[in-house]
Amino acid sequence: MKNLVFLLFVIEVLFLYSCTSTEPIAKSVAYKGMYDEKPISILIMSPINRSTCVEAKEYFHSTLNVPLDNAGFYVIPPFLSMEILKNESAYDAEMFINSPLNKFAEVFGADLALFTIIHKWDKSGLAAKVYVEVEYVLKSTKTNEVVFTRKGDITYDASVNSGTGGLAGALTSMAASAINTALTKYVDVARKCNSYTFKDLPAGKYSPNYGLDRDELIGKKEFKVSLNQYSK
Repeated sequence: MKNLVFLLFVIEVLFLYSCTSTEPIAKSVAYKGMYDEKPISILIMSPINRSTCVEAKEYFHSTLNVPLDNAGFYVIPPFLSMEILKNESAYDAEMFINSPLNKFAEVFGADLALFTIIHKWDKSGLAAKVYVEVEYVLKSTKTNEVVFTRKGDITYDASVNSGTGGLAGALTSMAASAINTALTKYVDVARKCNSYTFKDLPAGKYSPNYGLDRDELIGKKEFKVSLNQYSK
């Protein structure tokens, strides 16, 4: 009986291990649609803001084009496309994230549409932290399939070390950190989030790494990370 109980225990442990452990995945496997379709152009949709910070939508919209450009894609000029979307009553991206996207291919010539969902944007002056939870979804305008997605639980650390020891030094650092958090350019926070997330994006046609990154291993699609002004 004891042997049977032990055997069942071993089986259960092995089962749990097999469910929780994952082998590293290559980009060509995880983002097969990107390599199959070979997209060139991306349309940035207006971010979907579900946080309590009204300005978060603007922070992200103004910073998304740079990492996509750097990755080798042609990005439809964001402010021009946004004006057209507003005029066509298509400013609310939430209306389209689960709808056919072929019209955006026809109007803008975009191969992909980028949806950004901001789930959280909170700041703590005393802790000198900005807490962001954001989801990135790239969808094909031809097939409507998701070809790239990542979701990050990101803490941006704006703390300052005064370099002075003892209680006085700790209080000085805390005060400086609180001021630094209050003055933090939140556009910079958005840039850091975007830069970290799009490290996984397969290279586009205009990148020297185009077609050479198929075997590179991806990071977790849902990740938790702490960043600061020096993070790359």
